[in-house]
Amino acid sequence: MTNYRISFQLYSARNFPPVDAQLAFLAELGFDAVEPYRGAYGDDPAGFRKMLDAAGLACPTAHIGLADLDADRTAVVGTAKILGLETVIVPAVPQDQRSNDADGWKALGQKLQEHAAALGEAGLKLAWHNHAFEYVTLSDGSRPIEHLLAGADVLWEPDLGWILRGDCDIPTELNKFLGKIVAFHIKDVAPEGVTEDDGWTNVGAGIIDWPAVWPTIQSAGTNLLVLEHDAPSDWRDFAESSFKFLTGLTGK
Repeated sequence: MTNYRISFQLYSARNFPPVDAQLAFLAELGFDAVEPYRGAYGDDPAGFRKMLDAAGLACPTAHIGLADLDADRTAVVGTAKILGLETVIVPAVPQDQRSNDADGWKALGQKLQEHAAALGEAGLKLAWHNHAFEYVTLSDGSRPIEHLLAGADVLWEPDLGWILRGDCDIPTELNKFLGKIVAFHIKDVAPEGVTEDDGWTNVGAGIIDWPAVWPTIQSAGTNLLVLEHDAPSDWRDFAESSFKFLTGLTGK
């Protein structure tokens, strides 16, 4: 049986500081790790690492913007080493930087590959985290996700909730790039008509058929599962309820 590591994307708790209290709560629940975004560690990754160590939590992945990689990749590597990262994950590109044609997405995919190759020399991996915009069909019939993941060294953190919101079948999409998956964003979509919390919900309480999706997750070969909710009104309830559901699913 796979020994799954259950992590928590700290963006889910961004509106409920302080971070050290978040880490303590997650550790008490039994989480193995967290996935920070830039706002969680700010300009003090060493201080954040001390908080991680105090809580007994690992940090195998973090969301780090493409702008940071473009501006100073060496600094990103330094931050990654301090945090103990295995993989740097690019979370998205701003809406005004999203191309309307395949050529633009191909260029972005090539840039990701350049960063991935350079990070590889430093012992790190690079992955892309999707939203729904990557699943829009372009004029040539392709989709952005195909170009973003085209590079040999570019890996993937699929966000299952956003795949569903992109009107796609989750197992079908996962199987297209199964060998590139380094972690999963485990996120659930609220039933139709539910608008609170931006239409997201606790994992297991939404419309994703987890028993149907689970075999594909198992076949990916990664053991890192990252819980996320983009806008929880009660992040502690989300964390506790979703952790309980996921541990039941994994048999952890």
